[in-house]
Amino acid sequence: MIHNLVFSFQQVAPVFLIVFLGLFLKEKRWINDSFVDTASKIVFRIALPALCFLEIAKTDFNTMFNGTIIAFGLVSTLVVFVLCWMLSLLLLSEGASRGSFIQGCFRSNYAIIGFAVVFNLFGQTGLAKAAALLAFVMPLYNVLAVIALTVPRHGGGVSLRKMALDIGTNPLIIAVLFAVPISFFRVPMHKVVTTTVNYLSSLTLPLALIGIGGALDIRSAKRRLKPAVTASLIKIFLTPLVFTPLAFLAGVRGENLGVLFILWACPAAIASFIMAKAMECDADLAADIVLITTLASVVTMALGIFVLKTAGLI
Repeated sequence: MIHNLVFSFQQVAPVFLIVFLGLFLKEKRWINDSFVDTASKIVFRIALPALCFLEIAKTDFNTMFNGTIIAFGLVSTLVVFVLCWMLSLLLLSEGASRGSFIQGCFRSNYAIIGFAVVFNLFGQTGLAKAAALLAFVMPLYNVLAVIALTVPRHGGGVSLRKMALDIGTNPLIIAVLFAVPISFFRVPMHKVVTTTVNYLSSLTLPLALIGIGGALDIRSAKRRLKPAVTASLIKIFLTPLVFTPLAFLAGVRGENLGVLFILWACPAAIASFIMAKAMECDADLAADIVLITTLASVVTMALGIFVLKTAGLI
């Protein structure tokens, strides 16, 4: 049991140590907001799409795509979205705050923290499955985020055209659309292409994790503590606690169960704060949720992995 506990923290600790390194560098003013903004653009427009493309393209299609885990990822996101929308009506009177609360409950930082933990646990095969799952979950995240940040505040006015454009031009989705045919038809790629893409994908995790740390602001967690803590508990505690046993009962085991658990146990995405600010919602509440979930998930994710490992489920 002690061995499993040590193992669990060893999988999570390196990820969060780099996040805290980013926080330290920001406090020391070795990096600033401009660096974080530039790093985020490089990660989400170049490095992360390169990583997703490479992992999907080089993996056998039948091994990578699992309809059950993709269905669980999509359905669980929708269920949390609907339930948290109803809960937000009881907790918050302002539409702008309700949108940030809802988004903080369902939107995972799976592309960065999730990928890093999955890779530590399961290696390349797990990372390929995570990339495939992200390809389906990411568009849903974007659609639901726009709805959550628009409808409670304005009572409507969601632009379907803009939403479709945002999804269609998302670099991650474009990368997946190019990678799937290569994986399915086993199209060989020239070494120059694979080496170049591999160099780019290698930037993803360290640069992104430092950027996350640099984006955190510990001094910000002060305005709306009750809704922030409530959303954080839903995001990193209740969601994995409810859906992981359901996935197990549905027959999901091993690596597949671990990939799903990490999706549910990940902290709230930094993008939830960026979108809340851009769409004039409660950016302070969104920032608080990101901060609390990022710090607390060091423990909750490691304990969850420990339980699953001890029970022989992953």
